[in-house]
Amino acid sequence: MELNMTPRTSTKRLEVIMSWWGMTGLQICEELGTEDKVRLIAEAGYDGINGFLPKEKEAEEWHRLLGKYNLTFSVNAYPKSAQELEVFLEDAKAFGKVDFVNVQVMRPFLTGKKAINLLSDLEKVSQSVGIPAYIETHRGTITQDLIRTVEYVQSLQNPKLTIDLSHYILAGEMLTIQGEAEQMIQTLLSKTKSIHARISNGQQIQVAIPEPKNIDLHQLNCPLLDQYQNWWLLGMRNWMESASDTEDVFPFICELGSPPYAITLSNANNGTNETSDRWSQSLLFAEIARSLWKQV
Repeated sequence: MELNMTPRTSTKRLEVIMSWWGMTGLQICEELGTEDKVRLIAEAGYDGINGFLPKEKEAEEWHRLLGKYNLTFSVNAYPKSAQELEVFLEDAKAFGKVDFVNVQVMRPFLTGKKAINLLSDLEKVSQSVGIPAYIETHRGTITQDLIRTVEYVQSLQNPKLTIDLSHYILAGEMLTIQGEAEQMIQTLLSKTKSIHARISNGQQIQVAIPEPKNIDLHQLNCPLLDQYQNWWLLGMRNWMESASDTEDVFPFICELGSPPYAITLSNANNGTNETSDRWSQSLLFAEIARSLWKQV
């Protein structure tokens, strides 16, 4: 596949991004070094990588690879305080190629006004340093559950979220979603700044979806996927309607994690095998994202 080296424009657009964490344990990546993995991502048609801030000795190599393969770059942060996020964002700014930071705030037992104040302080730090920081809707963090996260969003002046609804579907064991739960989800979707693509069925955090024959998305018959597609499309439309003049990219991140996120079965060698092909599933999510974007 010929790589697209055309300079990126400033018009509002979708960027389909591959998770660097999601490359962990993939059979297609066995024995591949960093550059070969980056090349694989680029040749698969992704626009960028969502990964981790390179250590100082790795920074030059990552600069070279991102430029060579024309890929954007975003990273993940795990602060417990505004001070920790500020240090991280300053380091990201020094690295120089970070488009945005996805933030998991590691304070799952902080609630109420204290949590709201912390989230407000994190946004102020982001504005001060000049790097967008999006709070991920994630279990085991300050956004532990759907109800409290909606309360935070309604109290904050300008919340900016990375939407990963799989965590709330699992945590709430939502086998069906309707009524008040759907209204709460739509409240969060009104603040969408990016999306993490993963599907939970209410019992497992990450399940595979059927793959169409001949890459025809219209052949899919998966009510669970239909539900998530409706949410993803609404998040995209909300972003398009509310994005400022300086916001020109909507990130859609294919983030399918390795075991224990991925479901496994025991094999004859006393080990385990994944029950799905995460690489092909990620490519399918990428195609779904592009298809949804055409409807925005």
